[in-house]
Amino acid sequence: MVQLRLPKASRVKTGKTWNAPGLKGRWRELRIYRWNPDDEENPRLDTYWVNEDECGPMVLDALIKIKNEIDPTLTFRRSCREGICGSCAMNIDGTNDLACLKGVDEVSGPVTVMPLPHMSIVKDLVPDLTNFYAQHRSIEPWLKTETPTPPKEWKQSKADRESLDGLYECILCACCSTSCPSYWWNSDRYLGPAALLQAYRWVIDSRDEATGERLDNLEDPFRLYRCHTIMNCVKACPKELSPAKAIAELKKLMVQRRV
Repeated sequence: MVQLRLPKASRVKTGKTWNAPGLKGRWRELRIYRWNPDDEENPRLDTYWVNEDECGPMVLDALIKIKNEIDPTLTFRRSCREGICGSCAMNIDGTNDLACLKGVDEVSGPVTVMPLPHMSIVKDLVPDLTNFYAQHRSIEPWLKTETPTPPKEWKQSKADRESLDGLYECILCACCSTSCPSYWWNSDRYLGPAALLQAYRWVIDSRDEATGERLDNLEDPFRLYRCHTIMNCVKACPKELSPAKAIAELKKLMVQRRV
């Protein structure tokens, strides 16, 4: 039987325990992925103990407390703390989520925090999103028109505006794309759920006048059609959007324009 193993340098080892739980309070154990590209060491899982009585309820609160009071070398992204910016996307207890929206009490046992899966890592919990953002830019996420610009704004009916619900709310956190096996295997060519959801958002915008051009841009065996309806993207989205539905609608539009 074939056995596949990670290279030795990629295997996650048990790291150090930074502190011990006190006698009083509600202490929770966090196991956090650590990797520094400068020390040439294997990635490791370090252990930290946080008193919930002295910390906010979210995983991000715990991470900030650890960085401020226990280990200032811990590296992660965060910004709004309101589930709007998407900066603190991580893999928490085996599921992609936003650390600012994931409650520590939602996890039973030790809270394991890892970076988004199948991405190159900059350091610790910070993934390299260069390719992800380049793919988003490739679908040209802006209004494209040929008619003269109106003196005020491009008007839109209420019904046309409502057709964008469930699409414009995407915060580009990458939770969906990094949960998709098709994206893991073909991230260099397959655009992934997030970029394709954004592509559909602009394709169906009634104010946009480049529908044919946008669909031409997706007419490729990999850019769109690597989606196999695995549906991980739907489960992973912290905004409860449905990238899979957007991708299916794009495929329908591709067929319709050929009939």
